[in-house]
Amino acid sequence: MTGSAVVVGAGVGGLATAIGLRRAGWRVTVLDRRDTQERYGTAFGIHPTAQAALDRLGVGEAFRARALPYRDGLIRSPGGAVLARLPLERIERRAGRPELLISRPYLLDALLAALDVPVRYGSEVKDVAALAAEHDLVVGADGINSAVRAAAFGRRSRPRQIGTVAWIGIVGFETGVYGETWGRGRFFGMTPIEPGRTNWYAAVPEAATAGELRELFAGWHDPIPRVLSESDPASWIRYEIRHLYPALPAFVHGGRTALVGDAAHAMTPNLGQGACTAILDAEALTRAVAAHAAHGPDGLPAALHAYDAERRRNAQRVAFGSRTLHRVMNTRHTRLRDSLVRLIPA
Repeated sequence: MTGSAVVVGAGVGGLATAIGLRRAGWRVTVLDRRDTQERYGTAFGIHPTAQAALDRLGVGEAFRARALPYRDGLIRSPGGAVLARLPLERIERRAGRPELLISRPYLLDALLAALDVPVRYGSEVKDVAALAAEHDLVVGADGINSAVRAAAFGRRSRPRQIGTVAWIGIVGFETGVYGETWGRGRFFGMTPIEPGRTNWYAAVPEAATAGELRELFAGWHDPIPRVLSESDPASWIRYEIRHLYPALPAFVHGGRTALVGDAAHAMTPNLGQGACTAILDAEALTRAVAAHAAHGPDGLPAALHAYDAERRRNAQRVAFGSRTLHRVMNTRHTRLRDSLVRLIPA
């Protein structure tokens, strides 16, 4: 059984879902409230499992053309002492391929190029019931403030602030120093992104402003002060770190509605798994829909049940782990934390 689907949201999860549904033979409409595709953002880390999902969606080659491997990252103290090594080598040994980094706009470009239907920008969804009356399947890929989630599950599970603000940006040189530096109540990270540039991100107390950011990291090890001094504050992106709480009881509703990505399990960015989980959701949902296509009218509810069984506990476990890591990274009890971090195996 195939039919008509509407995907609400044209971010990573929404575009990947639309691609998978089209490959399964569905008629697909993609709606996005923005006027155009926003080309902001910095590096996404894509785990080997999500890379394999992109391969199954037919996007892997285009993705890898703009990605680069991430093989060497350390956890440091503000003074520069090495506390531990990020488990990048272990990931590569187990998976047979490295973690890859890609600029957010480049990943969206690869997905858009693979999608053979236009995105209807400027389409804010206010009546989800009307969409459900017009389509066989409604996919909520509309982010942490999801209208589709609210229509399906109400507002008990909703975005919660955690008292921390993230700043992200790009500086026009390669630092050669990558990983994260954990301080007292704040942290700073740097990754490669493309030749000649470095992606950076910082998390600080909620009240901190752009003007205070350089002061908060002024005494930290090189090249952190230089990164902040040589990047333009006008280009920095600020957002309040939030997560979805409490966890949803299901990622599907009524046999015709499914949620993917942040709409289903918005998480703090500490594990760097937001884009990965959205890709894995999209691929699992569309694979389940394709697998149950021969089951007639009962195929879609069975497919959604299979998707929920495969993805919900896994994604919610990642979200919980990311929130827990945020507490560890932002603790003010740094002596105990740093002692424990030094025990992490390479």
